[in-house]
Amino acid sequence: MAIDELAARTRAAGRLEGDAWIAETTLAGEPALLVKPQSYMNLSGEPVSRLLAAKGGGPADLIVIVDDVALPLGRLRVRPEGSDGGHNGLGSLIASLQTDAFTRVRIGVGPAATEAAPDEAAAGRAAERDSLKDFVLADFLPEESERLREVVGLAADAVSCVVDVGVAAAMNRFNGRAV
Repeated sequence: MAIDELAARTRAAGRLEGDAWIAETTLAGEPALLVKPQSYMNLSGEPVSRLLAAKGGGPADLIVIVDDVALPLGRLRVRPEGSDGGHNGLGSLIASLQTDAFTRVRIGVGPAATEAAPDEAAAGRAAERDSLKDFVLADFLPEESERLREVVGLAADAVSCVVDVGVAAAMNRFNGRAV
């Protein structure tokens, strides 16, 4: 959704190229290639690494946008590198690129934080893990649509900020923000 937002903002027309949807555009005055792998998420590293090699880029040129169930819906987190955090798409990218040194913008899609007692919170987290697949494959609820639209726009702003002034500035501006 954030890639679609960036494409709409820059009026970039996309096309299918092999196992990825791509659109050439400009972000903050810099040439950019918007990419949405069309493979399974846990295989998304393959088309991304292929495109990087074909375009003469490297992992430092990437800004990866991912959903994150560990963050509540509406929260954003920008990071310059790091582990996959249990995200299969990031795991595939790290394996294919043989590095975790690429910027990522994580969009919170998880359930809202609760004020549950510690034992209740632990039980809730265990239940979430058991149903995580169902949770991430389910549609958003109608009452979540406005917050989702806002955080997708915020993620697009964060990507533009990374390109314009760098990841550290984007972290300062966007980490901890919620819609």
